[in-house]
Amino acid sequence: MAVKQETLQPARKLEAVGQDGMSKSSAKRVGDLFTHLILAAGSIVMVGPFAWMLSSSFKTQYEIYKFPPTLIPESIQWINYLVVFEQTALGRYVGNSMFVSLSVTLGVLLTSSLAGYSFSRLHFPGRDKIFLMYLGTMMIPGAILLIPSFVLMRTFNWIDTYYALIVPGVVSAWGTFLMRQFMMSIPRELEDAAYIDGATRLRIYWTVILPVSKPVIATLAIFTFMGVWNELLWPVIILRSPEKFTLPMGLAKFQSRFPNRTPWHLIMAASTLSVLPILFLFMAGQKYYVQGIVTTGLKG
Repeated sequence: MAVKQETLQPARKLEAVGQDGMSKSSAKRVGDLFTHLILAAGSIVMVGPFAWMLSSSFKTQYEIYKFPPTLIPESIQWINYLVVFEQTALGRYVGNSMFVSLSVTLGVLLTSSLAGYSFSRLHFPGRDKIFLMYLGTMMIPGAILLIPSFVLMRTFNWIDTYYALIVPGVVSAWGTFLMRQFMMSIPRELEDAAYIDGATRLRIYWTVILPVSKPVIATLAIFTFMGVWNELLWPVIILRSPEKFTLPMGLAKFQSRFPNRTPWHLIMAASTLSVLPILFLFMAGQKYYVQGIVTTGLKG
């Protein structure tokens, strides 16, 4: 009888372990389902405004103000896009914004990568203190710098020129911080091997560091391009000539032509066209963007 009880005890233990494992697995599945539901709800909230903008761009003026509102248009109005092109210099605005955005983005990538390499790899007196002071500029509100920046641009005689839109934006403390944090995670063995082969600092930066830094470069490029593309306040202060207007200024000018009743169907059509370059850029660099966000940490 004692032998029988001894043989039953391990079986009961195994059964208890199995039940405990099943309960943990069930709890994990419930937790995963709850997490996915929250993420799905957040996705709907994020995609909702874009879906409404796209839907409204195909509606009539009457349907825009119709209550209750509908997401799917009664009939697709492709003519809204034709009217936008006819009544605005949309092509010129897009070209101006593209030129300014690409110029600033390339400048930020160059200066931030060089500064990030210096702060992460080079050793010089006061390096960390200079970096902290550099980061301190990120705590200064941009609105405080508008008047001094305008006075400086006027001194340089850069009012109503693209120089005032491009040159102040090519240096980014946030971009330097992002590049520095990523480069600190690159193994030094790669540099040591290049040193043994006789490579210079500049060659190591160009042939070793930059190729490995593609994820963070893509992340910085997307954020910078998107920020410059959507900038309105600074171009409004600087630019005077309509032929130099950027896309946000062009859209604001178009909207101001209708003081009594805003044609939201046309505004939404123009806004949809303005979003497309950002959307294509993000889709092209999504792989590197996600990788750059994940791998960029806070290293001292």
